[in-house]
Amino acid sequence: MKFNILTIFPEMFRGPFDASMLKAARDAGVVEVSVIDIRDYAGDKHRTVDDYPFGGGSGMIMKCEPVFLAVEAVLAGRDRSEAPVILLSPQGRVFDQKIALDLAGKKELTLICGHYKGVDERIRDHLVDDEISIGDYVLTGGELAAMVVVDAVTRLLPGVLGDLASAETDSFSDGLIECGHYTRPRSFRGHEVPEVLLGGDHGAIREWRRRDSLRKTAERRPDLLETADLGPEDKRILEEIEKNRHIS
Repeated sequence: MKFNILTIFPEMFRGPFDASMLKAARDAGVVEVSVIDIRDYAGDKHRTVDDYPFGGGSGMIMKCEPVFLAVEAVLAGRDRSEAPVILLSPQGRVFDQKIALDLAGKKELTLICGHYKGVDERIRDHLVDDEISIGDYVLTGGELAAMVVVDAVTRLLPGVLGDLASAETDSFSDGLIECGHYTRPRSFRGHEVPEVLLGGDHGAIREWRRRDSLRKTAERRPDLLETADLGPEDKRILEEIEKNRHIS
């Protein structure tokens, strides 16, 4: 898979993609990351990429010309259905695991990092295929958001994680928060590992993990339960969890 990242601060990407899982994925040839400086497509000697907004107001706006030219140069001859252009923006739909899974099925992603007060609206209307936000807050620019998207999508690609099941059981993969996990030592400062995880009964372990996932979700992100795919047994467990909560 290839990621094209269009930015006016390419130096921000020198460190994050050269360590950990992303470096391993790049070294293995599973992903390719190309960072493009939008200023290279500005039409003046000062490499200007922003200007004052028509109608007045505070802040500067990213110009449409260099962004259009950069995207057109990067995607010349590409099938846009397999290579969508995404603007990182606080106005976009909020990024989640389902979106990451969908994007992981594409061959190529082009991510535009917004900056300043915002971008010329013609970029939204006539250039990008999607807008993504990583949360309801405002960052200085889209660079950090682009890093988040690349990381979340990359770990879902075949061959990136040593154990594919690790991604399949992540939080939000099935609409719920992931269950708790433990490793050695069995006892630490009087805090014990749940006995069921030590007995080797895989059916009991699966049941405990599902129950713990439901409990965590109910306590921390009850909003997720409204859209999660819950079976009759899940609903029974949730009712039991709610009853025990009221008793305690």
